[in-house]
Amino acid sequence: MTLPILAYGHPVLRKKTDEINANYPDLTRLLDSMWETMYNAHGVGLAAPQIGLAIRLFIVDASPFADNPDLDDNEKEAIKNFKKVFINPEITDYHGEMIDFNEGCLSIPNIRGEVLREDKITMTYYDANFNRHEIHLNGLASRVVQHEYDHIEGKLFTDKLSSFKKKVLKSKLSQIEKGNIKVDYPMQFPVKNKSKF
Repeated sequence: MTLPILAYGHPVLRKKTDEINANYPDLTRLLDSMWETMYNAHGVGLAAPQIGLAIRLFIVDASPFADNPDLDDNEKEAIKNFKKVFINPEITDYHGEMIDFNEGCLSIPNIRGEVLREDKITMTYYDANFNRHEIHLNGLASRVVQHEYDHIEGKLFTDKLSSFKKKVLKSKLSQIEKGNIKVDYPMQFPVKNKSKF
């Protein structure tokens, strides 16, 4: 089932989330709905807070980046099958050089910005079957995961933009909050009784 994605300004997007366990109700159905919602919106990642759940869960399918002509063959190969469920993830180490990349977000449509992030991370997480993993990521895989991880920490990519860029975007962000935008996927806006498709 395709779910509405919460828009910028919704309080759930600013909550630090809670861990879940293997008995979380209807987890399989929730994950199916998250995949369907993400693909319907042409995203490469979706975190539970974006659909109104303050839990430590996100999904990633970075394969669309494999078509990026700016990537070398090694990175294309690494990213083309990078599809994962992350439950109760914890980034244990950030390292590598700081890299700039133009990011966007399904909760903040039609806005993009250059975001600096460390190129490499180490993290632990549980998969959909609650098997524990430790993973080392770099390049775009690392970036996509860090972006989604920020969501479960109550942070947005716009928080990482320069003060000047934030001022420039202030009115656009306000319009998103009010629901004064056009998107081709279901969204839920913080302003009461507003929902657009």
